[in-house]
Amino acid sequence: ASFAAENVTVVYGMEGGTISVNCTYNPWQQRWREKSWCKQIDETKCQHVVSARRFWLPFLKNRNGSTSISDNIHDGVLTVTMKRLRKQDAGLYQCKTDYLGQTSSLRKVQVEVLTAVLETQMPEEPSAVQSISSIPPEADFTVFYIIAGFLVTKFMVAVLIFIIGNSRKNRETEQKNTNLNEQQVLPFTGDFAHDGISPSWESTA
Repeated sequence: ASFAAENVTVVYGMEGGTISVNCTYNPWQQRWREKSWCKQIDETKCQHVVSARRFWLPFLKNRNGSTSISDNIHDGVLTVTMKRLRKQDAGLYQCKTDYLGQTSSLRKVQVEVLTAVLETQMPEEPSAVQSISSIPPEADFTVFYIIAGFLVTKFMVAVLIFIIGNSRKNRETEQKNTNLNEQQVLPFTGDFAHDGISPSWESTA
């Protein structure tokens, strides 16, 4: 097996997430070769993970656990998908081809698995505080108008109650004065009749 020195592509994935890697090749020269995805154990050994068989249709996938592989022999693209990433999935991987005992590397990929807790939970707290503390200015004006209208309404009701109360008191006072005047006139007329003195309009010649 020959593993020539190549540039390594670094692919980052979140823990529990999914990554996809595309490995391109010459479809005319390597379309019928068996292609696979392996994890590099040391400089000479690459542990087999999953293979895409020859004559593989592009829309079909071969799967091993959470890792799947599909081979589009017409476009010359080998696609590897790793789901439900775990910390132990991190490491150096290769897309490779095997033909008559000869192995060649299509692409070397360094997979890095990031912890999801620090990336997703920490930024949520400031955003929650911001959403609570930030009130649009339109809301302030609306609340102000509601309070002002409520106070004006209470003031008008108080004024009406005061006016109605005063008018009732004035009516009661006028009625009391009228009754007192009638009570003062009636005894005066009775005294004249009692003393034998007739009023001027009842006198005879």
